[in-house]
Amino acid sequence: MPSPHIRPLDLSDDATAAAVHRIGRAAYAVEAELIGFDGIPALRESLPEMRAQDLRWVGAVSEGGELAGFLAWEEEPDGGIGIGIDRLCVAPAFFRRGVASLLLRHALAELFPGRPVQVTTGAANTPAVRLYEALGFTRGADFSPAPGLVMASFSRPTAGRPPGRGTRPGTS
Repeated sequence: MPSPHIRPLDLSDDATAAAVHRIGRAAYAVEAELIGFDGIPALRESLPEMRAQDLRWVGAVSEGGELAGFLAWEEEPDGGIGIGIDRLCVAPAFFRRGVASLLLRHALAELFPGRPVQVTTGAANTPAVRLYEALGFTRGADFSPAPGLVMASFSRPTAGRPPGRGTRPGTS
């Protein structure tokens, strides 16, 4: 498959929002199986709830125009320089094709270069953990926000050009 191209996503567009919602639910269902926890908030989020999030969105779009995955983030409040990645999801049909890596590399190099970035994922979500580690994130303390759920936290003090290639896609 030729590499998808990255473009901003406008969730006020009904078709775009529906595609993002569908992909997010499918990706989080896979993560729920990987981590053994089905209480992931985004898995139960309605389309209006997703659209109401104060996030910025980019998507990886295939040559045929199909949304293969997306990344959503929030800026640190009060003019801070930090970025919090809220979600990184890939449509299951595009797993293991480098879509998550492409999205994250693009974001780190083009959307918020030189800025500190934080993200969390299920500690047992091995594809996501490997992706963040391969792209220079440092693993912080694991934490448990709910019984039966262990989350891993990652940070990059600055987000310049990401290192290395060859990572596998995952969800966060």
